[in-house]
Amino acid sequence: MLDVRGLRKVYEGSGRRVEAVRDLTFTVDPGDLVCLVGPSGCGKTTLLKCMAGLLEPTGGEVLLEGRRVDGPPPGTAFVFQEYGRSLFPWMRVGENVELPLRQKDMSKAERRALVRDALESVGLADAAGAYPWQLSGGMQQRVAIARALAYEPRVLLMDEPFAAVDAQTRADLEDLVRGLWRQRGITILFVTHDIDEAVYLGERVIVLSASPTVVREQLTVDLPAERDQLHTRVDPRFAGLRTRVYEQIQAAKRGEVRDALTKSSTPPPR
Repeated sequence: MLDVRGLRKVYEGSGRRVEAVRDLTFTVDPGDLVCLVGPSGCGKTTLLKCMAGLLEPTGGEVLLEGRRVDGPPPGTAFVFQEYGRSLFPWMRVGENVELPLRQKDMSKAERRALVRDALESVGLADAAGAYPWQLSGGMQQRVAIARALAYEPRVLLMDEPFAAVDAQTRADLEDLVRGLWRQRGITILFVTHDIDEAVYLGERVIVLSASPTVVREQLTVDLPAERDQLHTRVDPRFAGLRTRVYEQIQAAKRGEVRDALTKSSTPPPR
């Protein structure tokens, strides 16, 4: 579904040159849920913006279903970290969710049906007439997720979407994403700085190095498909995976070099 090949991004300006991403290569299969985690400032958001066609890479390429991404591709939706800036405060919730559907060739009744279904899916069926500022932070992020779902994407890119909410709300939203992924079969690439979140959510975790970023290790998450906040997090396998990811991130901060392609905990992607 997604194929990142030798991706490189260099920022230049005002006499400065910063190599944010050096040589990133990995794949995401159709229907997979992959979490990306790495040290702070390692270029996770830069990578995701390149994959979404919002930034032009300096080198390498991103392929979506075999086609090179050179702009925001059809069939892809993006959920940002700052939900307060991605929702229009003067538009009601239903209007916010409907907004991207206006770019599609469909009737008003079809758009409203998709909006209703998306809001029901995130537990906000009764909130269509409210304004975003009348909702809690967690509810606003649910609106942002509903807007992405209404678009009926094949690929959902999520950039630290729960970083600005409290711990209890984060847990609820994590379970929401797992549930939506299982129900709808969307391919999800989820960027997070939270190690526990990456292990809890993902079917696979890709650990990135410090900037300039390369893939450090890829781990298959050997946990049951049915997960819950109470039992999954005390599973010894969860603790083992969490420890492994933490060790890799600490090693990345120390600048230790590791060839992820030859020493990965999982076979190279097909």
